Order: sequence, then C-alpha cells, then structure tokens
Amino acid sequence: MPHPVDAHVGKKLKQIRTLRRLSQTDVARKLHLSFQQIQKYEIGSNRVAASRLFELAQILDVPPSYFFDGLHDNANTAPNADPSMEIVSALASIKDDAVKTRIVTFIEDISGVTVARQG
Repeated sequence: MPHPVDAHVGKKLKQIRTLRRLSQTDVARKLHLSFQQIQKYEIGSNRVAASRLFELAQILDVPPSYFFDGLHDNANTAPNADPSMEIVSALASIKDDAVKTRIVTFIEDISGVTVARQG
C-alpha cells in the first residue's frame, strides 16, 4: 500500500499533467522514462525522488511545492479528498480530445482563468 504522501504527490502529478494536456508518454519522454514509470508515480506505488520532482515541476511549470499543496497532516494519514481531483479524473477519462477542449474552454469561460497549454 502506498504511503499517503506518495499517493498525494502522485495525484497532484496526474492533476497538473492532465490540466497541461500532456499524456503520460509526453512527460515520460521529457524525463527519458517509460510511460509506465509515470503511471507508477501517479498511483503512488513508486516514490518520486527529490531531483525527479524538481524536473517534473520544471516540465509542468509549477513550483515543487505544488505537489504538496493540501497536505497538512503530519500523522501520515490520508489527506482529505479534493473535489477538484474528481473533475480532473473525469476529464482525463474522456478519450475525445475535441470534447476535452470544449469542456476546458467552458471551465475557462466561467472561471475567468486560462489554462496554460503545453505543446
């Protein structure tokens, strides 16, 4: 069973990767890894080393602290569920890129925030 902090970091990795519209393969290529390694990071079964976390932060254009946002419990218990993660997971499960783009545009319109696009 993954350590709660590793699971949290993995969820944050998946969240920002999805928001940046990058596949696991896209991120893996930039790190010279397999997409399976990114999968393992995202589910928390493999820990992300500090140097790798720093590289991921640069690739995904976030500060390294992003991966720990929302993690305030020092008792090694699972962090509270983040409703935005449910949205990210649902968006990630949509296979049609045109539909994803329309949904992201809708969210941008109602939130007034533009999602940075990688590519």
